[in-house]
Amino acid sequence: MNTGLPARKINPLALPKGTEKFCELCESVARLQCAACEVTFYCDAEHQRADWVGIHKRICQLLVPLRDPDQLCSDNLEFNLKKVELIEICRSEAQNKLSQGTPHEALPAAHSCLRCSIDVHGSGSYELAPAYLLLAEANMGLGNVTLVKQLLSQTEWVVSNSPDCPNEIHHRLHRSLGRVHVLTGDLEAALYNFANDIYYAAEAFGLESTVVSDGYFLIAGVFVKQGKLPVARSLYSAAAESWHSHLTELHRTNIHNPHFSYDKSQQLEADKMFQTMLEFEQKESSKDSTQEALLNHCLAIIWFLGVDVQKAAGFGSAALQASQLIPNQDLAESIRGLLQLVQNPQADPRPGSD
Repeated sequence: MNTGLPARKINPLALPKGTEKFCELCESVARLQCAACEVTFYCDAEHQRADWVGIHKRICQLLVPLRDPDQLCSDNLEFNLKKVELIEICRSEAQNKLSQGTPHEALPAAHSCLRCSIDVHGSGSYELAPAYLLLAEANMGLGNVTLVKQLLSQTEWVVSNSPDCPNEIHHRLHRSLGRVHVLTGDLEAALYNFANDIYYAAEAFGLESTVVSDGYFLIAGVFVKQGKLPVARSLYSAAAESWHSHLTELHRTNIHNPHFSYDKSQQLEADKMFQTMLEFEQKESSKDSTQEALLNHCLAIIWFLGVDVQKAAGFGSAALQASQLIPNQDLAESIRGLLQLVQNPQADPRPGSD
């Protein structure tokens, strides 16, 4: 099958006696190699294509000095720096693909991130935790719950054996544990882990951080499932207020920055979160106009910063309508200011705003 990728069949006679090559993705005996770097091997064309799309096209030539015996770096420091660079590229690529909703494409990058992390840090270091968590998140997106539990158990082991493990990693581990417990229906365990997630996130980033607010959002979702709607509503309100403060400040400081545009993957994640909270509020018998105004204003800012003035106008109008039912004139004035920018794109210097 012609994949259109740089591949060639492995000639077993060209390998040293007793040597076998193994697939980059599944570790089965390899039959193909990348013809571009010649140091990466695959069992079949399907796995080569998956790896190419997932990460290999980004790191193909970076692997040569790390795997080719004739080109291996003689300087150990330089060698490790190249591997650290590779870890960061793989981590970033995996995270981007997860944010874009393509967990199957994130898997190869997460696998590469873990392999390089083990090479650099050893098999028992907490430095492996980010790679394990990326793999767990990708498999969670694919519904591989049993494998997710195994990966999180391995993460717990390396974290528990590392007294100096940073709060950021503890927060990420508990957030992943909370999410998998939601999937399996163990809501009490989910609440326990999300509570720890919020604690460690506050220690790592500060109580006002949007990372903490995201924790409020997640734990509120568990209370919704338990039917504890007043508690959920209170937590959603706290999350909305924190995010609103963050976004209004972000908008204020970047309104005249022609190079600023909200990250697309973060924009989609934030949009999903605000829409969930807005749908919850609209189902309540006693609607909170302040909450509706805040959430619609958040959505308007997100899409304005993401250069989609049509969506920004729609959410801005809804925010203004809700704000007219509350005595908060500052909020209404802020919403009107955003709508003026939306309706007069020439006043906004950022590219693509028209």
